[in-house]
Amino acid sequence: MTKISDEINSQIRSLTGLVPNTETVDEDIFMVGHPKSGTTWFQNLIAGAIYGVNPEFAPYALIRDLVPGHMQKYYKRYGTPMFFKSHFLPRPKYKRVIYLVRDGRDVMVSYFHHIPAETKKQVDFLKVVQGQEVIWPYQWHEHVEAWLSNPYQAQMLVIKYEDLKQDTFKELRRFCDFAGVEREDDFLARVAKQAAFEKLRQKEIRDGGVAFPNWPKDQLFMRRGEIGSHKDEMPAEVLEVFLREAGETLRKLGYI
Repeated sequence: MTKISDEINSQIRSLTGLVPNTETVDEDIFMVGHPKSGTTWFQNLIAGAIYGVNPEFAPYALIRDLVPGHMQKYYKRYGTPMFFKSHFLPRPKYKRVIYLVRDGRDVMVSYFHHIPAETKKQVDFLKVVQGQEVIWPYQWHEHVEAWLSNPYQAQMLVIKYEDLKQDTFKELRRFCDFAGVEREDDFLARVAKQAAFEKLRQKEIRDGGVAFPNWPKDQLFMRRGEIGSHKDEMPAEVLEVFLREAGETLRKLGYI
């Protein structure tokens, strides 16, 4: 079976120039975060900062070609390092990592809206935070704690979603410094403006979605994106349960 797969991969490589997503090098950088932590937004920012495309108008197909996601079986290597988007837990091959973290309460609100849009079934918010509804890949606090422990000693830069919202330019500069990429301040400021969350929402509306196969065209993937959305969207009983599960992690990160 492995020999057949190798032959298929070889044919794909020769015909298209694409390589399997299992083939990465130590210099590659993986932008990781729990789902709904801003990874799609940052994927657009990377495409703008590294490749010079305008995120406000660049189609999502182009964004994912330049910054492949972990679900893409093949990708085209445009240079080294390549930049990848992922939601996975720590892996030995993830040697250079940008970890995006967002207030878990806001993550859970966004995820609660995400599940029915993707699965076409309604869910109970309380069951979601209790773990009775499947949250991929893990519960928020489990994902965060796994990455903060950094078991494979990756070079890692942690970027808070809230800091990214409040000063996108500053966090883009930190990203470029970590990646060893030289960019002028005015260029990064322009990318930050082009990839403002609100502009990417408008792009999604204009282009008819983010082009994920299972995502309904009449619902926004980049739904709200506000800091503190849990304050008016998370019922008190749900918040109480979530704090029991994830309160320690929230405190560790300074969210409470």
